[in-house]
Amino acid sequence: MSHKAPEPGSGMPFARAGRSGLVLPRLSLGLWQNFGESSPFTAQRDLVLHAYERGIVHFDLANNYGPPAGSAEATFGRLLATDLRGHRDELLVSTKAGYRMGPGPYGEGGSRKYLLSSLDASLRRLGTDHVDVFYSHRFDPTTPLRETIGALATAVSSGRATYAAISSYSAERTTEALAVADDLGLPLVLHQPSYSMLNRWIEAPGPGARSLLDVAGDSGTGLIVFSPLAQGMLSDRYLDGVPPDSRAARSISLRPEHLAPENLARIRALREVASGRGEPLARTAIAWTLRDPRVTSVLVGARTTAQVDENLAALDAPPFTTDELAAIDAVTTETAPDGSRRPLDTGINIWAARSSDL
Repeated sequence: MSHKAPEPGSGMPFARAGRSGLVLPRLSLGLWQNFGESSPFTAQRDLVLHAYERGIVHFDLANNYGPPAGSAEATFGRLLATDLRGHRDELLVSTKAGYRMGPGPYGEGGSRKYLLSSLDASLRRLGTDHVDVFYSHRFDPTTPLRETIGALATAVSSGRATYAAISSYSAERTTEALAVADDLGLPLVLHQPSYSMLNRWIEAPGPGARSLLDVAGDSGTGLIVFSPLAQGMLSDRYLDGVPPDSRAARSISLRPEHLAPENLARIRALREVASGRGEPLARTAIAWTLRDPRVTSVLVGARTTAQVDENLAALDAPPFTTDELAAIDAVTTETAPDGSRRPLDTGINIWAARSSDL
């Protein structure tokens, strides 16, 4: 391997996932986009190996990541067989199943058939006999929750996964899933929700007045949050229009209507907070997601090694002052009827209707 492996104590901070024995780097690399056939393999190789060299040992995938679906796992499997050969036990590799992967009635959802057949296909693409974490990628209201969580239990008991987890479940559904898992004797060590300054849904109280943050903290479930930059909105990229090569221009996970004037005004206000800290907005946005001790790790995406380094710089950001947090709250929350503050619905939680609102 041409890149140097991270050394113990190399500077990457780690945190424990809730009350489990699993620890994660505070910054993890998600391979959701820019990691399929649309990008040169050499660029993807450099990105992964550079991240690994900098101490990012957790790589997060899903069966449908690419594009096309499956190609991200295949690419990472190619690296496991070559540059990362012999380093498998130093890595934390996760994958998921739940969203549409293939045609027909067994190509998505939370059924036992889909989850386990998808996991087997993921293992073939990755060229490994197990993943470290296997997620139910979304709540599926058409499948009994006991069947979905039972499939995760089988994945663990069969050795195809070391840990089980869920993603994008609401506070209510997470509570239900934890109860089922406990009955089955299965720890759910992680929950992976979207979270950013513009998408604070995990703070919103659900039934029983508990938020997803509360449920995770009370149950000892680790949180690894994704999309901390709100699909690129929490940067300078869209303040002067929509670049032709951007996600918004291609309507890939970010639609032009998300860049409504009121959201752009919020982004400009947040940039002022970042400027006062002497940081670019993206760095402040990532550091902000890690301010809560219930958040174990933040998943970032990157196209270049320079972006990886910029994201890592957020780990050295200074703590937020009371005034800075108040300024962020002023543009990203609103006053509820009872006088408390609640997250604003900025319309950019694109996973809500397909999971967290169900």
